[in-house]
Amino acid sequence: MKLTDFLLHLKLQKGMGYVKILRVASQLNAADVTIQTIKDLDLPTNLINLCINAYNDSKSSKMIERIKKQCHVISFFDPEYPEKLRQIYQPPLILFLQGNTTLLGRKIATIVGSRQATNYSQLVINQLVPNLIRKDYVIASGLAQGVDVMSHKAALKYAGQTIAVIGNGLNHFYPMTNCHVQEQIAQNGLLISEYLPDTPPRPFRFPQRNRILAGIAECVIVTEAKQKSGSLITANLALQENRDVFAIPGPITSDLSQGPNKLIEAGAYPITDFDLQLERFDN
Repeated sequence: MKLTDFLLHLKLQKGMGYVKILRVASQLNAADVTIQTIKDLDLPTNLINLCINAYNDSKSSKMIERIKKQCHVISFFDPEYPEKLRQIYQPPLILFLQGNTTLLGRKIATIVGSRQATNYSQLVINQLVPNLIRKDYVIASGLAQGVDVMSHKAALKYAGQTIAVIGNGLNHFYPMTNCHVQEQIAQNGLLISEYLPDTPPRPFRFPQRNRILAGIAECVIVTEAKQKSGSLITANLALQENRDVFAIPGPITSDLSQGPNKLIEAGAYPITDFDLQLERFDN
C-alpha cells in the first residue's frame, strides 16, 4: 500500500488522532507499507493493532477511492507537499486539494484581517493586491467573511492566483455566502483543507487552519483586526515560524486598528505605501 494511502487509512480509523498518526508516520521511511512494515515499528502493541486494523479495513479503501475522485490528496511525504509547511510545528500530515496544486511551489503572501472589516480594508486590498500580483505573489487567505473574501476577490479580479485554506472539508461551504467564490477558486486557484471532504465547519477548526496559512507563506499581511483576533493568531504563528509580518496602520480611535497597531509596536513592518518592497525583507 502506498504511504499516502496508508496515512489516509489511519485518518479514517476510529481511535487514531493526529498525535498517534504522527507517532506512526515518524517511523515510516519507505514509499510502500506492508503488514510486515507495521509489525516492525517500534510502537506499543495496541497501536500496532490499530494500524493493522486500519490497513485491512475494506470500508476505508472504498471511502478513499471516493475521496480521490473528489480531490487531490497529498501527504507530508509527497514531493508536492510545500517545503515551508514541512518546517512548522505540527504540520498537517495530509492535505486535500482542489485546483492548481502547482501554486504551492510559488511565492505566497497571506492576507488576513477582521470579518467585520470596513471599507478601509477594501480600499487597501484593492491597491495592494495588484502590486503583489505584479511581483509574482500568490494571494492566500482563509475564505472567511471580511478581509479574507476581499483578498480572494481582488486576486481573481486582477487576474492573479489565489489559495484558500478552509476550516472544513472541501464538500462544505462556509460561510454559504462565499460559495460562489469557493467554486471560482477551485476552478482558477487552489483550495486546501486538512480535513476529510465531508467534515463540517466547527469553531475550533478555524484557529487550527491558521497555522497552514502562516506556514505556506513567505509573509503575512494583517489589515484591520481587533486586539483579540484570529488574524493575530495567524500573525503570531508566522512570527514563530520566522515569516515576515506586515501590518496596515490605522487610526487609534478604531477598535479594528488595535490589532495591526499592536503588531507594529511589537516589531511588525508597517505598510506605508502600496508599492510593497517585500524583497527588502527576504532572508
